[in-house]
Amino acid sequence: MKENTVEEKSFDFAVRIVKLYRYLNEKKEFVLSKQLLRCGTSIGANVSEAQFGQSKADFCAKMHIALKEANETRYWLRLLYATGFLEQKQYKSIRNDIDEIVSLSAICKTAEQN
Repeated sequence: MKENTVEEKSFDFAVRIVKLYRYLNEKKEFVLSKQLLRCGTSIGANVSEAQFGQSKADFCAKMHIALKEANETRYWLRLLYATGFLEQKQYKSIRNDIDEIVSLSAICKTAEQN
């Protein structure tokens, strides 16, 4: 069985988000981290759900939701960095991961064209 790279990357990213959430809670940041946890883990859930879409349109709809969640995640990460909760090294590392996941839009465009 072929490995689903998007699904694996989004799952691994969700694991990273959970760990970051724990770290932020240790720093006594509860509000922004909760927002980040919700959208950052939702990406993988929607990608996973898309794999069993009832139609191409259903698949694309779930992938678009995952993309929206990824963009929201980028916002919260940027805000956490700008407010000093994330150091530059931490931010750059996780930002690279989310930027890679945002490339999900290409999957939607390809599916819509076929």
